[in-house]
Amino acid sequence: MIKSFRIRLTGRVQNVGFRYFAVREAQKEGIKGFVRNEPDGAVYVEAEGEEEAVNRFLVNLKQGPSWGRVDRVNVTEQPIRNFKGFTVKY
Repeated sequence: MIKSFRIRLTGRVQNVGFRYFAVREAQKEGIKGFVRNEPDGAVYVEAEGEEEAVNRFLVNLKQGPSWGRVDRVNVTEQPIRNFKGFTVKY
């Protein structure tokens, strides 16, 4: 079943390649959506895909790239948005 989530990650998640890490992980799992940096230093992700794939994606996001650090993750389910791919928003 397709699920869609809003994900907010805080910690050392900017200037460490986190957005591009998220793109690679999303492509591996067939996740659609986007990732962007937030003005307060957080990273915001909207992700949708098969529930098991999204769960694996979340596990990888919580670990983050080796040069970053994720301190907190907030996940909220949302209605399906029908994204076409996974992109970085600026």
